[in-house]
Amino acid sequence: MDFEPRATRKDMTGALSNPEFFSYGVEAYEAYKKRSLTSDIVNEQKKVQEADLVIFQFPLYWFSVPAILKGWMDRVLCQGFAFDIPGFYDSGFLQGKLALLSVTTGGTAEMYTKTGVSGDFRYFLWPLQHGALHFCGFKVLAPQISFAPEFVSEEERKGMLASWSQRLKTIWKEEPIPCTPPWYFGQ
Repeated sequence: MDFEPRATRKDMTGALSNPEFFSYGVEAYEAYKKRSLTSDIVNEQKKVQEADLVIFQFPLYWFSVPAILKGWMDRVLCQGFAFDIPGFYDSGFLQGKLALLSVTTGGTAEMYTKTGVSGDFRYFLWPLQHGALHFCGFKVLAPQISFAPEFVSEEERKGMLASWSQRLKTIWKEEPIPCTPPWYFGQ
């Protein structure tokens, strides 16, 4: 996939609604309504529309997603397609779809606990799972986290893959997590 992660004026194929003051969010929303977004965005939106489950597989970079995935979210999950105001969270336009984050880290599981040097991993999930995916209406499944795969033994890596493979066999039976502050931050 040769996806352009930068959100720019080039994402709109028609005339801008306000050529004197460019606002990406406003122009993407207007372009979506006029069906004048670029074909790469429209093609990705079609994939999301056709999916029952969207799995975001990525390495954790600086406690977030890599730039290309952030750009994909910015460009593809635009207002009008994934949400509107009103029309977000449980009313988001992607309701009825499931989303799951499958993440690899450079740090160990112990580093991502409440008392660990990086803090509880759920803290980092809040902006992605709640602020992006749930905002767009997705029901979010518990994340699949593979801690420090490059630093563990071959046997442990195979165990991670076997665990993920086994989970995928029963993924349709899973219940979504509650995307509420107590799930992420406790009481």
